Amino acid sequence: MKTNELISLLTEDTPVRIRLGRVLTTALIAGTAISAVMLLSTVGIRHDIWSAIETARVLFKVGLMLTLVVVAAAAVFRIGRPGVSLRPAALALLIPLGLLIAAVAIELSVLPSQAWESQLMGHNARFCLMFIPVLSLAPLAGFMLALRNGAPERPTLAGAAAGLASGAIAAALYAWHCVDDSPLFVATWYTIAIAAVTAIGAVLGRRYLRW
Repeated sequence: MKTNELISLLTEDTPVRIRLGRVLTTALIAGTAISAVMLLSTVGIRHDIWSAIETARVLFKVGLMLTLVVVAAAAVFRIGRPGVSLRPAALALLIPLGLLIAAVAIELSVLPSQAWESQLMGHNARFCLMFIPVLSLAPLAGFMLALRNGAPERPTLAGAAAGLASGAIAAALYAWHCVDDSPLFVATWYTIAIAAVTAIGAVLGRRYLRW
């Protein structure tokens, strides 16, 4: 019997895995809700959000993070099912990456070079690196529990996808509090924070998503 056929039989014989999409959806909604409550009950949103949201930088920052959430979450939904190609999800990740590269290029072209460092460092780089991983804990836990109901063929990659989606959710929420709106800041500190959560997810996936 071929490996793919064995995997299919195993997943067909486990009723709970058929409901993987429903479990992942619950994890996504619940994790996001918990993280949102955590944000609102601790640091809250920025005081000037209604005027700031009208600016191009803030709109881009929030829109970029939401785009990454959609793309990364789609990858998680695909990766828990054996035999499903991950190529579309991988290619879709190029969308937020391309948008970020374009935004950074525009930022560098319109700002004088002496302002680059201050825009990159911002005001709350350390807090960004700390708080995004904290906000990602609930979504990551939910995705990990949900993926255990599936049959990811590559547990480490599945965990990394869960970490990426969780980090993106956390960053999308944190963007409503963060007063550092420069694409240079986002490209540096948001990316580092999300990458850290992705790495944590990969380690957890390797350990807990084996079957």
